[in-house]
This record gives sequence, structure tokens and C-alpha cells, in this order.
Amino acid sequence: MHIVVCTLFPELISPFLATGLLGKAVARGTVNVETINIRDFAPDRHHHVDDVPYGGGPGMVMKPEPLAACIRDAHARCGEGGGHVIYLSPQGPSLTQKRVVELSNLDKPLILLNGRYEGIDERIIERHVHEEISIGDYVLYGGELGSLVIIEAITRLLPDGVGNRDSLAEESHDHGRVEYPQYTRPPEFEGQGVPEVLISGHHAQIAAWRHRMSLLRTMQKRPDLIEKFPLTADEIRVLEGRKK
Repeated sequence: MHIVVCTLFPELISPFLATGLLGKAVARGTVNVETINIRDFAPDRHHHVDDVPYGGGPGMVMKPEPLAACIRDAHARCGEGGGHVIYLSPQGPSLTQKRVVELSNLDKPLILLNGRYEGIDERIIERHVHEEISIGDYVLYGGELGSLVIIEAITRLLPDGVGNRDSLAEESHDHGRVEYPQYTRPPEFEGQGVPEVLISGHHAQIAAWRHRMSLLRTMQKRPDLIEKFPLTADEIRVLEGRKK
């Protein structure tokens, strides 16, 4: 199994790969894990990888150029056909043992993309990510722990991934809405622009757009949250585009 990890902090990954049964599996060649530093692909001499979000708001958003370049490099390392890109995100469906089994049987390498700060530019998700995966309904500093969870969960299912494969036979296995899409500079990337409302300077319209997109993305990406927290009358009004 070949896994490529795209991260700003390769030093978080390497020690984990040398520890315990996972370390032994790596040493045996059961799983081959490479790390790539996203910052190496920053286009400026200061190696900036983030910028302020369009539309305003706290925090920084990871820029698309270094992310896209890093992902392309990861595909090249995966050989012909490239890899399957997974973005570790609290907005994705929660990782399950069923999905772990499916990933362990995938016929191509995995590319694990790890964000930081307020997240990554939405255009990277739309153009370069095959699926998003969460490890739970909570927020961490970045995706690296999620990547390590996936690496370990998959490795232990591989031949020679555990000392005794019989041990695998009897295993068990906030009011919530996901965030709206984030964008940062440049205003155009790979032929895609930024939603006009975010550069309009009209704060009320930006807030309304973000509210509606949050609801739509929750319905699309996390319908389980809608079941757990049904739409309110106000949210239905927002989705229908009606004013109070």
C-alpha cells in the first residue's frame, strides 16, 4: 500500500510511522508512506501558504497554488494513474470501518491532504479532491491526526499489518451545520473565479450567502446532521430565498 501525505508539518507524521506495530509494518514494506511539505511549493521567497479570506472574517485560508502543486507532485509519486485524494475535513462524512476496508482494497495509492488554519481554498476541493473524510464532529488544529488514523486503520488490515490476523476477526467496530465555502487570493485560479458576492463589500449579502451555503452544504455533505438537528422555519426560509 502506497500513501502520500501532503502536510505543512511532516515532523508530526514521521515519529508515528516508526512506532509500535505500525513501525514494524513500515519497516517490512507492508505500507509505504511518503510525506511532502506543502510549504516547499509556495511561489514566493517567504514561503507563504495562507492568505486572508475573501468576504472577511477571522483567521487565514490556505492558498490554492501551493496546494495544487503539492497534489500534482503527489500524483507523480503515485505512478501511472495518480492517486486517490482524500482531504481530512470536519465537513466530510465520518470515517467508518466499512470505509477503511474499502480504502485498504483500493487499486491505487492514497494521497492524504491536510489543511490548517480556517481551511483550504474551496477551488482545491472542487478540482483536486476525490473525497473528504472526518474523524469526528470536532475541530483540531489540522488534518494530520486524521491522516494518522487512516494510515493506522488501513495498515492493520493489510497482510502482515498485525502479528496475528485472527485478532481482526472479532472486532467491533454543535447544533450542527457545516461551514460555508472559503476562498482566498488569487481572484481567478485554473479558470475558476470567486463568487461575486464575496468581493462585493456588502456585508449583509455576504452573511446571507454564507448562511445559505452552510445549509446547502450540510444537506449535501452531512445529511445526518439535518436528521439530528432538523431545519428550523428560519432556515427553510433562507433556503427558499424568502425574506422575513
